[in-house]
Amino acid sequence: MVKTVKNEKQDLIIEQLDKKFDIIQKAFETIPVPSNGWINTIRKTINMSLRQLGKKLKVSTQNINQLEQREKDGSISIQKLKETAEALNCYFLYAVVPKNGSLKKMIEDRANEIARDIVLRTSHSMKLEDQENSAERINRAIKEKAEKIRNELPKYLWD
Repeated sequence: MVKTVKNEKQDLIIEQLDKKFDIIQKAFETIPVPSNGWINTIRKTINMSLRQLGKKLKVSTQNINQLEQREKDGSISIQKLKETAEALNCYFLYAVVPKNGSLKKMIEDRANEIARDIVLRTSHSMKLEDQENSAERINRAIKEKAEKIRNELPKYLWD
């Protein structure tokens, strides 16, 4: 299959993101989220009271308690995490990472799945017409179709 400039650019973007995902994945594997959440853990570690953090955020002590609980149970907004991190003189980091750690692998897996479905459906039709293909030919067709799908990245890949 001939690669176009668009394909090469897409491949480069995927490769660059996968490198970043690898770094992020390793960090998350070695640095678990504290059981009480980052805000509570950092605030207590630097010996900052609820009142002091509340003053920085211009909210009540009760609001800080609720904020820490919302972080712990996962219902806090990204904006509130950013504001609180800033009040604690910290950075807020955020990432969405593929479960298997790689966009390339995610695309390959999905392309192989779709290619297998397409080729086996066609092969079944041919079998009904008494024109069955060999297993080797079917596997080669799946591989070729998957490569074509990976290179084109069609919208139907995610249907």
